[in-house]
Amino acid sequence: MSAIKNEVRKIRFWTPLRLVTTVIAFGLLVAIGVSSCNSNDAPTKNARANTLPRQVLEAENRAASGAPIKLGDYSGKVLLVNLWATWCGPCRMETPELVRLHKEFQSRGVEMIGLSTENPDASARSVSDFVREFNVDYQIGWAKPEVAQIMMQGRTSIPQSFIIARDGRVIRRFIGFNPETTATQIKEALEQALKEEG
Repeated sequence: MSAIKNEVRKIRFWTPLRLVTTVIAFGLLVAIGVSSCNSNDAPTKNARANTLPRQVLEAENRAASGAPIKLGDYSGKVLLVNLWATWCGPCRMETPELVRLHKEFQSRGVEMIGLSTENPDASARSVSDFVREFNVDYQIGWAKPEVAQIMMQGRTSIPQSFIIARDGRVIRRFIGFNPETTATQIKEALEQALKEEG
């Protein structure tokens, strides 16, 4: 008899209203999670019209393979630095565009680096899977926390991309990813950087 009562209680717990409420609540949580790593901010021109700070240029960021990544080693080259994470939906949408842009601009001397903001030890496998899934052919690693903090300037939304001129100036910063406009705007910023004298 008690087993039947328990079974009736289980059935009553998942009423249609509770089921619908649970699905809606889960959907809202997913939406909040996706929006937390995206920003509707328009890209800012000349976010910092000066060179990257020494502590950013000299920091040894862990690479997914090979020697540590030092942004200072790219002095004299046009550089795109992308801050991202494997769990970030907009980052996942942006990556195929970055791969395409890398293929287009690599022969013109543009370097591209993707630095995950995740813990390198905890995310090593997910980053490796991400690189394989999206056929990422540019340098990948992890930003040291202080590097990410300085570059992001208090804006923690990701992805964030920085177009850095040959002289080390950040000439364009992109926060978030808009599938209709961001790739075109990044391409225009890279063209602008390539036209500038070193």
